[in-house]
Amino acid sequence: MRIGIVILPDQRWSVAGRRWQRAEEYGFDHAWTYDHLGWRDLVDGPWFDAVPTLTAAAMVTRRIRLGTYVASPNFRHPVHFAREVTALDDISQGRLLLGLGAGGTGFDSAVLGEPELTPKVRVDRFAEFLDLLGTILANPATTWQGEHYKAVDARSTPGPCQQPRPPFVVAANGPRALKLAARHGDGWVTTGVTGAAPETAADWWANVTRIVAGFDSALDAAGRASDAMPRYLNLDSSPVYSLSSAEAFEDAVGRARELGFTDVITHWPRESSWYAGDEKILESVASRLPRLRLS
Repeated sequence: MRIGIVILPDQRWSVAGRRWQRAEEYGFDHAWTYDHLGWRDLVDGPWFDAVPTLTAAAMVTRRIRLGTYVASPNFRHPVHFAREVTALDDISQGRLLLGLGAGGTGFDSAVLGEPELTPKVRVDRFAEFLDLLGTILANPATTWQGEHYKAVDARSTPGPCQQPRPPFVVAANGPRALKLAARHGDGWVTTGVTGAAPETAADWWANVTRIVAGFDSALDAAGRASDAMPRYLNLDSSPVYSLSSAEAFEDAVGRARELGFTDVITHWPRESSWYAGDEKILESVASRLPRLRLS
């Protein structure tokens, strides 16, 4: 079991930089930041872009893997994003993980003044996004004419450090997105949520179990083995914050392991609102990481 943590981009680097360093010192396997132009009711507070944040994080760490959670077509274009990915992978010396998702509704999809897309169109656009981004990263030059994107002789020189590309960790919960994850993914991440948010932790775990079964079916249909890729679970989509106590975290990791997940993701405690918690609990969990990986 590998264990990761999300550090929201809601603090100036004078504060955030030390958090990224501590994530590595604590022994987390991967650290992520949200790739949004604004997120929920935090949109009016401090917020920073994921790409320069991860660039800075790469400069103050040496071992921990670094990821976008998750980049989407809502405001990323594959041609420009491929350049950013190439630079990030180079600066981090091959430690980049690319969390990628279809993009939902909300601030990111509205701030550019584009019309709201239906769920079907968002997934169609995401399929093309994955195809084009993967093609650009794996080839010296790409020309593309699609329904949602165009590219004319898009270059990728010198290419990423990780060949043929940094791992695509594809976010998926619903049936069509699970098929994309099974086809394009080098990893799969789920929030365990479909439709309305579950009211209880028991409801959420039951939903996670159903989604795992759906992903197994998607892998089988794609002709890929059930262990073809790492499986990441965002523990904090549950109604119970995973770092509400060290015991709660340990229980969540154990349940994720039983469902076949290879990786789990928690969130750095905040003073209030989303992921409100106590950093002392984070420290306690960090001391247990070696045992949690093996138990």
